[in-house]
Amino acid sequence: MEISNVHYDAPGRDDRSNRSLNQEWVDITNTGRHSVNLDDWTLSNRDGRTYTFHHLRLEGHSTVRVHTGNGRDTHRDVYQDRRHEVWNDRSDTATLRNDHGRVIDTASWGRGSHERRGGHEGHGHSRR
Repeated sequence: MEISNVHYDAPGRDDRSNRSLNQEWVDITNTGRHSVNLDDWTLSNRDGRTYTFHHLRLEGHSTVRVHTGNGRDTHRDVYQDRRHEVWNDRSDTATLRNDHGRVIDTASWGRGSHERRGGHEGHGHSRR
């Protein structure tokens, strides 16, 4: 399991609209062959804002996108149902923990993170 991609800066103004919030997301990828039950796993930012997964089994070699805003959860997209941005555009760290609280993966960006950029601004992360 890994944080495979982060889109922490939604395009355009951060106007807190649902459209803008849902363009802020984190991809979680199951790199293994077997499915993983993500019930009670968490994804959190540096400030402790935490999303808890419920009723989601991620098949092998597949990805789920965790959006900040509101929406209807599917096996490919889940929503934190927040009304404010979660990920700091300048610097932050996304942390994925399993249901026992063990850190599985982190992704950091911005000052002091040895950032690795993705394909466009506001997209990408570096591993620790």
